[in-house]
Amino acid sequence: MGLFSYFKDEPKASASVAKERLQVLVAHERNQRNAPDFLPDLQRDIMAVIQKYIELDDDSIQVQVDNHDQLSVLEVNVTLPN
Repeated sequence: MGLFSYFKDEPKASASVAKERLQVLVAHERNQRNAPDFLPDLQRDIMAVIQKYIELDDDSIQVQVDNHDQLSVLEVNVTLPN
């Protein structure tokens, strides 16, 4: 493996791609399992407010709570249409 192989765009093995996808899926499921009970209602309410002004798909909004020590962070990601 040389310096030039670093810049070469080699296709990933299907096992490696499957492993990465599985890791993402497991991380998502863990987040959902540890999510507070109010989170689905909060996501619905935020979606309703945004849809008053912009047409969005239901999949366009992601709401999650991250807990770090004694601090909880609410993260809202909205994908706006062009």
